[in-house]
Amino acid sequence: MRNGLFLILLSSISTIFFAQETDTLNKNKTGFGLGFVPIFAFDSDVGLKTGIAANIFHYGNGENYPKYEHSLLLKWYRTTKGSRLTQVIYDSDKIIENVRLTSEFSYITDQTLGFYGFNGSKSFYNTNYEIQSENNTNYISKIYYKYQRKMLRFKIDFQYPFKGTKFKWLIGFSHYNIMIQSVDRDKINSHKSTKVLLPDTATLYDKYVKWGIIKNSEKNGGKINYIKSGIIYDSRDNTSNCNSGIWTEILLLYAPSFSANKSNFGKLLLTHRQYFPLKLNKLTFAYRLSYQTKLWGEIPYYMLPFFIDSKKTEDGLGGAKNLRGILRNRIVSNGFVNGTMELRWKFWSLKFIKQDFYLSLNCFTDVATVTEEYKFNSDLVKSDFGFSEESNLKTINYSNNKFHFTYGVGVYIVMNKNFVISTDYGRAVYNQDGKSGIYVGLDFIF
Repeated sequence: MRNGLFLILLSSISTIFFAQETDTLNKNKTGFGLGFVPIFAFDSDVGLKTGIAANIFHYGNGENYPKYEHSLLLKWYRTTKGSRLTQVIYDSDKIIENVRLTSEFSYITDQTLGFYGFNGSKSFYNTNYEIQSENNTNYISKIYYKYQRKMLRFKIDFQYPFKGTKFKWLIGFSHYNIMIQSVDRDKINSHKSTKVLLPDTATLYDKYVKWGIIKNSEKNGGKINYIKSGIIYDSRDNTSNCNSGIWTEILLLYAPSFSANKSNFGKLLLTHRQYFPLKLNKLTFAYRLSYQTKLWGEIPYYMLPFFIDSKKTEDGLGGAKNLRGILRNRIVSNGFVNGTMELRWKFWSLKFIKQDFYLSLNCFTDVATVTEEYKFNSDLVKSDFGFSEESNLKTINYSNNKFHFTYGVGVYIVMNKNFVISTDYGRAVYNQDGKSGIYVGLDFIF
């Protein structure tokens, strides 16, 4: 089924509409451009996606093409596993002179978001707990490793370049309103036959709440405001479709208690990306290394499953944007290291509907490990929920910390060097991380 769906995705994303006043012989694009694609895609973590995405660009007089002056990304989709996203992202260096402004508004709902415990390989994962079949005696529930989350996120960042250098200073503000609860089992069962109804049993999230591993004051989420500041070095030849250069940053994230936060904490975010042109405009080797860790305070558990950098915030670790092939949010901790290596081959270029297109084949490997564990009290873990005390303790402390590896391939469609449609297939090396994942979306992973 997945192979067949993969072919459907490739054919569906070929329906792209584009309107721009430009001659096919012009090297540079000018004025407005619109990349528009109906979303009919598949993500192993959220199911079949249907929706729409549009990216509006303005290139000005085309002098700096393929760099744009303004970019407005509009995205909406819903999925078969109960997720919905409404998102608006604006990016420009023309609103304020010599300052790049990036702002985002997102409202995201996940009816069944993955929750696998804390600290990666130390938390036990058994796929048989989720598989309902006559021969599987270990089945608990299809939603055993799930909870429900609704999230409103707003951010605005400003990047100011140091004159005559490739360095920039970033300062920004972000607001999160996160609402968490157990999966609405009755709502899901209302659409199922009696043969496949979800049983009335505790999920892993329910157990963590009862055991006090998830604090009662945090179990339903909360609001967080934080400021972000740091230094960026950026020598890339293009922001959306890079062939050469370095993009590295050191950022400090601070959530102060005086801003209505329940917690006071600080994080350090270090990310380095580098691009090597092995063959000009044909073959590029790219890699990203990221180290993110708590510096002080206590980070609420619901703020841990995020991968944050100067451009965007993604759920992780695990899933489409950092560990392709590993379960979304499989690794949740106070600190981690994540690495990605990609070989990007532009194997076909063409002119179509007066626009420049090329196709890229990417081979990749992703890796991550926990560097600072999320600490919790396990004193209340006893014989419970049909499991012995030993079995329950094994759930939260299964093994020593390990590296998590994936590998895979991707096919990318790039229009006018800015609008990128991505399709990745990744496989996990270890069964504790899941099996594989297919992801269709927008943009290169970095």
